[in-house]
Amino acid sequence: MIVKDEEATLARCIECVKPFADEIIIVDTGSTDGTVRIARSLDAEVFFFEWCDDFSAARNFSFSKAECDLVMWLDADDVITPENARKIADLKERDDFDVAFLKYAAAFDNGVPTFVYYRERIFRRSMNFRWQGFVHEVISPAGRTVYSDACVYHKKEKSGNPRRNLAIYQSRIAAGCKLDERGVFYYGRELFFNNLLCECVAVLKGYLNGGGWVENKIEACRTLYKAYDKLGRKEEAVSALLQAFLYAAPRAEDCCYLAEYFEDKNEIGAAIYWYERALSSKESAENGGFVNVDFLVFIPAIRLCVLYDKLGEFELAESYNEMAGKVKPNSASYLHNKKYFQTKSTER
Repeated sequence: MIVKDEEATLARCIECVKPFADEIIIVDTGSTDGTVRIARSLDAEVFFFEWCDDFSAARNFSFSKAECDLVMWLDADDVITPENARKIADLKERDDFDVAFLKYAAAFDNGVPTFVYYRERIFRRSMNFRWQGFVHEVISPAGRTVYSDACVYHKKEKSGNPRRNLAIYQSRIAAGCKLDERGVFYYGRELFFNNLLCECVAVLKGYLNGGGWVENKIEACRTLYKAYDKLGRKEEAVSALLQAFLYAAPRAEDCCYLAEYFEDKNEIGAAIYWYERALSSKESAENGGFVNVDFLVFIPAIRLCVLYDKLGEFELAESYNEMAGKVKPNSASYLHNKKYFQTKSTER
């Protein structure tokens, strides 16, 4: 781990990995709280790295301190449940991979992951993998890869500086650094996150005119849609979203956004069409992209319930509500609709 001022979560993370970790390496980049003391009290090895606005440099330094055959990275606010720790312990005993991808859950609803994607997580040290990118660092996989259903939960306990990553990008660009394609994509997203919408549009439109990974292309189209939508440029928003279909079959999230667009225009038939396409989506996090689980079933099902109710097709509407309820049985929307249909039933 590379850490700074993580006294609130570090002990939680270290305790999670003790069942399977043979060594725990903490690289501190300038903490002023009790981070170092906590790490040492839990028998972690602590090293120090002078921060230079380069996450890859810090992570490569941390990897250089590892001595075991396999190296795994985490952030201090990550959590691994006992069940997932057992899966990682089993994975550790295998010798048929050089890179293991694990699920990363970054958003939750009542403890259930709703935003999941795969990250390269465990590496064979003999392969000498190197982190790349001063922000949104990554290791390009090589050799034998496996995908595990073990999951790491990203449980943030504090809000970071929302401009940190953007400031690093802007500083590098001002110094004459030319971003690679992946860097341009993430720079555009940071502009969006900081509500610099026109700048975001310019950067991501430029990105789409070049090369890049297909999953990043799809996400860039989606981010452009959101930026145009915030700017009130609805037609351009939809055009940007449709451009994603040039790269892969329609994803559930994009289908739901299109359905919402038609729903706002009271074009119920078109809205139903796109929500139903969302339900038929076969996407998987193993493609490497970001998957917002709510768009796979719950959102399209709950909206189809509402739309079919408007059309007077109450039995069909109720069936979609029950579909949504199977995913989120405690959802206020589902429970409200359930009560509504029970009332309808007595009236009939």
